[in-house]
Amino acid sequence: MIKKIIEIATEGARLSVMHRQLVIERPARPVAAVPCEDIGVLIVDHRAVTYTHSVFTTLIEFGAAVVLCGADHHPAGLLLPMAGNTVQTERYRSQVEASLPLRKQLWRALVSAKLRQQGDVLEEAIGSDAGLKAMASRVRSGDPTNLEAQGAQRYWPRLFGPAFRRDRAGPPPNNLLNYGYAILRAAMARALVAAGLMPTLGIHHHNRYNAFCLADDAMEPYRPFVDRKVRALCTSGTTPDSLDRETKQTLLGLFNDTIEIAGRRTPLLLALHATAASFAQSFLEDRAEIALPRGLPRLADDEPEKEPADAGAA
Repeated sequence: MIKKIIEIATEGARLSVMHRQLVIERPARPVAAVPCEDIGVLIVDHRAVTYTHSVFTTLIEFGAAVVLCGADHHPAGLLLPMAGNTVQTERYRSQVEASLPLRKQLWRALVSAKLRQQGDVLEEAIGSDAGLKAMASRVRSGDPTNLEAQGAQRYWPRLFGPAFRRDRAGPPPNNLLNYGYAILRAAMARALVAAGLMPTLGIHHHNRYNAFCLADDAMEPYRPFVDRKVRALCTSGTTPDSLDRETKQTLLGLFNDTIEIAGRRTPLLLALHATAASFAQSFLEDRAEIALPRGLPRLADDEPEKEPADAGAA
């Protein structure tokens, strides 16, 4: 079942749980209710929203991720279930004991896929992949020559112009990229927990202050899809200076889009789970075979036979 992504950004909204449903009360609007089991990610983006304790405990019980945003509208915290899989102990052990050669091979696969996706994004945007797909075929175990960074030097100025610098604290559209990556990170972390893995223990990222190293690793091939959405926002007019409701809806709409993975097309939100499950299997079997996306996502409207995820803002 495709889970819903719900954002609450209305001043004075109140969230509670009744009969295992998330009850959403907003000033001058009808009361809404969504079954907690249908929610994959809840984003709360207003300081004047109030909620009962059961909102968090019930959503976590059903495996949802809860993202809390700060005054700058960027995610400031993430709540995830402590236990997400019935064979969690076995999978934790296999993850901890994963060999260095396996981790390097997994990182090679992730970097190669990311470069291919970046090439696809550039081909669509400017008619040339800037040599990124050729670089993808040259990535070696562990990416010792750091082709990922070399690719970024070609990628960013071609996608957003020669003056652009990717900097979390930089001017727009960095703010849009930050938001898109943060929600993608939350969704990937949730998928990893559901697969019985620790999102903290990465294969490449290893910052001691980073609680989501594996999520940062696993989401690398999906980042270019956020970039593509942001470029579309920038080329449709002026670059948005702030994250208004329409902009956030566009970015969250990425999870409705369908992507090819493991030989089939599926909503991107479910593709994250396919990637997470293949990571768990790779650790268990000590072989680097992970399911990764290929090609660019198609809009949900182009896939009428699929049930789309709800990525609306409230």
